[in-house]
Amino acid sequence: MDRSGFVRLALVALGLVVLSFFVRGFSQLLFGRGVAEVLQAPFAVVGFALLVYLFLRATLDATGIWPIERSES
Repeated sequence: MDRSGFVRLALVALGLVVLSFFVRGFSQLLFGRGVAEVLQAPFAVVGFALLVYLFLRATLDATGIWPIERSES
C-alpha cells in the first residue's frame, strides 16, 4: 500500500462512519429505532474496523516495522 492508497482508504472509512449516521437518521424517520440500528450497524462496524486497521498500520509505519511506500508520482 502506498501513501495515496492509505489516504483513499482513510477517506472511505470516514465516509462509511458518516454514512452510518445518515442511514440511522433517515431510517429512524421511516421505520423506527430498532430497524434503524440494524440498518446502521454494518456501515458503522466496517468503517470503525477500517479506522482501527489504519491506526495500527500508521503506528507500525511510524516505528519503522512495516513502512508505507511512497508514491512515485
